[in-house]
Amino acid sequence: MSTAIIQKDSLDFLTELSKNNNRDWFNNQKDRYIKARDNIIAFADALLAEMNKHDHLETESGKKSVYRIYKDVRFAKDKTPYNTHWSASFKRATKKLRGGYYFRIEPGNSGLVAGFWGPDADDMKRIRQDIDANYPAWRDLLGDKTLVTTFGSLYGEQLGSAPRGYTKDHPAIDLLRYKQFMVRHLFTDEEVLSPDFLFKMNEVFKKMRPFLDFMSEVLTTDANGVDLEG
Repeated sequence: MSTAIIQKDSLDFLTELSKNNNRDWFNNQKDRYIKARDNIIAFADALLAEMNKHDHLETESGKKSVYRIYKDVRFAKDKTPYNTHWSASFKRATKKLRGGYYFRIEPGNSGLVAGFWGPDADDMKRIRQDIDANYPAWRDLLGDKTLVTTFGSLYGEQLGSAPRGYTKDHPAIDLLRYKQFMVRHLFTDEEVLSPDFLFKMNEVFKKMRPFLDFMSEVLTTDANGVDLEG
């Protein structure tokens, strides 16, 4: 296991940025920003290497996975120019391994997410068809002791009412209303800065696998279980 760690100043930089979210302050702190970003990239590289030991990811490198700190404010109400968190995502490889992993490092709000942030129309239709036909299997998956202990309940935005084609009294209406299908685990700042944080993240991502594998099977087979990917 790599000894890559999140440096304290990589977190402190974000705390100060949240109080000074303007270009003058940022430009005066540019060297510090570069050092912190390099730390996050190195951490993401080490995490990617560990995760590829138990999953198959197509993300090429830590650098490719880390999101920009610069915000696109063209259509945003909040016009502050910089994100006040570090974040990165890893995409699973091949058409049969669906979904992806995401991590966010932010003072007081760090965590991991895996699943489906924005299913397209075809994926959403297939997911709801499977919930409709196989909701006991969904209940078994989401009620698994390890999943509940680590992640709690399913995470994501929901419709305010039943989706089109389904009744409000459907026995799985709580699941059918979801628009996003994810699991999430949060970490304290103390955990983020601990020497074994990389190990902890990797272990949590491992525990997300049954959820991703279940969803992958749903999205790569039809209602009769026939392989859609060939």
